[in-house]
Amino acid sequence: MPLRAQEPQPPRDLAALLAKEELGLADALRRHKEMRIQILLAEPVTAADGKVTLRRSRFGDPRQYFYPASTVKLGAAVAALLELQRLSREQDDAFTMDAKWRALPRFPGDAVDPPWIPIADDLRAMLIVSDNPPYNRCFELLSQKGLNETLWSAGLSSARMWHRLSEPRTVEEHRLTRHLAIQQGDTSLAIAPREAGAKLDNSAFTELQVGASHMRGKERIDQPMSFADKSAISLEDLQDMLAMVVRPDIDLKKRGFPELSVTSRAFLVEQLGAYPRECPSPEYDEKKHPDEYCKFLLPGLRRVVPADSLRVYAKIGQAYGFAIENSYVENVATGRGFFVAAVIYVNADGCIGDDRYEYESVADPFFASLGEALARELWK
Repeated sequence: MPLRAQEPQPPRDLAALLAKEELGLADALRRHKEMRIQILLAEPVTAADGKVTLRRSRFGDPRQYFYPASTVKLGAAVAALLELQRLSREQDDAFTMDAKWRALPRFPGDAVDPPWIPIADDLRAMLIVSDNPPYNRCFELLSQKGLNETLWSAGLSSARMWHRLSEPRTVEEHRLTRHLAIQQGDTSLAIAPREAGAKLDNSAFTELQVGASHMRGKERIDQPMSFADKSAISLEDLQDMLAMVVRPDIDLKKRGFPELSVTSRAFLVEQLGAYPRECPSPEYDEKKHPDEYCKFLLPGLRRVVPADSLRVYAKIGQAYGFAIENSYVENVATGRGFFVAAVIYVNADGCIGDDRYEYESVADPFFASLGEALARELWK
């Protein structure tokens, strides 16, 4: 149940709300510039005419660069489903999410995909436990150009999707795609490699040089790492992307994804809200993939609201010392919900690529305390 208001409400003072010493966030907030902390809270508000908008409250510098890591997988999933819908129309509705796909080798060192990976399984693995190979198959389907143009068309103008994930290729190689094959029943489709990338630059963001040093293979380079050709998106566009999927009724003043079918949207919402133990295929061991595995706010939220009254629709990211949460949190007992997107950079030794980041000791407690603080304040 969204808030009801006749007049627009002013933003909340997040700095004051979160600075209480008992939350354990005060030190991080004092170092917010160094830790590249941004927090964006958005509360659905229903006006007298029934229109739903967002009351937004911010903390941090919205132009300061952060690496979005796996949060971009939601955009890839949406764009892939839109493209499958288009291809299916061209093929007399031959393809559904029951179709299978595989990418064929093109670059030096390429491994061969397993034969015919179920698309629905791939998208579940990408959204629920954040597997990287499914994202890269989406990248082959869409191309760099197609992925970016889909997001730009939705109104997510800050999006800059430069590359595949966990696949060290040159900038030029990321502009190229592999051959992708799709099959369902007796119908198959071969999508030829493409060689047209998008015109990208990250000049809208500041502080693209990150860290004090970085690793190049096994060699340590004593200078910051440049993120000038790494994927980027503003925190607001990241949050709006999620809202376009889980709450398309909200007026964001952006086009969104009106062509997304009811079936495709329902599938996405289901995966964003699922815990790994709820995934039908692939199946995941609850000990290795607990509920909070890809829902960083969850431990703190459960200090306020019983677990069976919560549903968190989220896509998180974690790489290069950056940890990002992008979620819609709903109290299913009351129907009230809010959006929160947040980022923190945890890299005490200043070296990018040495895999010595303080995710468990700093980032996880930060997000848990953030979730608890917001739930107590908004649902008190």
